[in-house]
Amino acid sequence: MTLQDIEGSTAAASPEVTTEPPDNVALPETHGQLVIIGGAEDKEGDCQILREFVRRAGGLQSHIVVMTVATGLPGEVGETYINVFERLGVASVKVVDTARREDASDPRGLELIQTATGVFFTGGNQARITECLKDTELDAMLHKRFAEGIVIAGTSAGAAMMPDMMIVEGESETNPRMEVVRMDRGMGFLPGVVIDQHFAQRGRLGRLLSAIAQQPVNLGFGIDENTAIAINGKELEVIGEGAITVVDVANITHNNVEELLRDEPLALCNATLHILPHGYRFDLEKRSPIDKP
Repeated sequence: MTLQDIEGSTAAASPEVTTEPPDNVALPETHGQLVIIGGAEDKEGDCQILREFVRRAGGLQSHIVVMTVATGLPGEVGETYINVFERLGVASVKVVDTARREDASDPRGLELIQTATGVFFTGGNQARITECLKDTELDAMLHKRFAEGIVIAGTSAGAAMMPDMMIVEGESETNPRMEVVRMDRGMGFLPGVVIDQHFAQRGRLGRLLSAIAQQPVNLGFGIDENTAIAINGKELEVIGEGAITVVDVANITHNNVEELLRDEPLALCNATLHILPHGYRFDLEKRSPIDKP
């Protein structure tokens, strides 16, 4: 077995949603930043994305906590990230592994999050993250510290869990249908959006559109491998070698969601699509790209 991200095969039924899509998904100015990675980020070369995470988390003064809850190889994966972050010169890097839900009440883990400047979620199975952390003491501590200004990052499964409703599993390389994707509660660091990862590499536009159609959201982000979105307040910046795909359905003129059976094709008319590579930015408040200087 390797460090390749493994997506979970266990999924809860799609929860029913009744609320209206939020108009503004920007983070409060008092909150910290998010670095959301599409998976398979460079860990051996220039480490552009991980380097940017460290810089935003405090640079040489940063105290990093690596959360290995998603992976079945916590020792191996944790050691990999310890080596990377130590090579980049952080002040300290520690691993917190919550293999069981009761581990989320461990005083050591709570203390490490309390003193961290950056928290990094590894890849693996996003369902494990919520099963072990959602509505626990550690979850409350993470949100408290995020509101106080720490940087939270996640790759692959660690990216999928960022919204309040996350993609748990789904088909790739297919047309949009309601049955293509299953959703469940995420960790809620970036509410009001849908996020998918390994995007171009696994042909996931169909499942992103299917997920957006099932949720009260206007924005979906598909993030390629070795690519990230860094979010600071209302501004999103793209980092890495691939691109992000932004889908905006705020102004669609027609969809057939209410008419569909689960295996029937989805129709969306006048959805807006943006493809943004490295260096491009996006305004979450206005839902529009920012001209590159």
